[in-house]
Amino acid sequence: MTETITILKRNLAGAVTWQYSGHILRRKPGYLVLEALFNLPDMPFMGISLKMGDRFVEVYYTNRWYNIFEIHDRDDDHLKGWYCNFGHPAVMEDDGILSYVDLALDLWVAPDGTQTVLDEDEFAALNLDAKTRQKVLAALDELQNLFRDDRKPGF
Repeated sequence: MTETITILKRNLAGAVTWQYSGHILRRKPGYLVLEALFNLPDMPFMGISLKMGDRFVEVYYTNRWYNIFEIHDRDDDHLKGWYCNFGHPAVMEDDGILSYVDLALDLWVAPDGTQTVLDEDEFAALNLDAKTRQKVLAALDELQNLFRDDRKPGF
């Protein structure tokens, strides 16, 4: 039987901005892989359609400044791409809740490897100290290099 978990996306102030549940696929020291279904209405995004019920395989790290969502179509399971959030490392709480603080900056990687950095203006506007800003930018560089080298961490 798979373990169900609640995922909380928080903003910099700690307020929950999105909540959903998923099923743990793998748990290793330093990271967790889970499967969740997209729970928002269908919407266009980066040349694709995100659909309610799309399958997300999500990797959360407790020691890295990002998480990665591998997105699969609800109808035929084809790979749509990877959506990467940058923020504080994930926190696994004892009561079946995983939370992370999103710091606005995102990376979209299409199946053909094309990369697009998103929300740079929102990231720049956040009131972050220099150390936090540097950790996020270093994480962006790390992920861009991993995807450029065709290595998908955690999958």
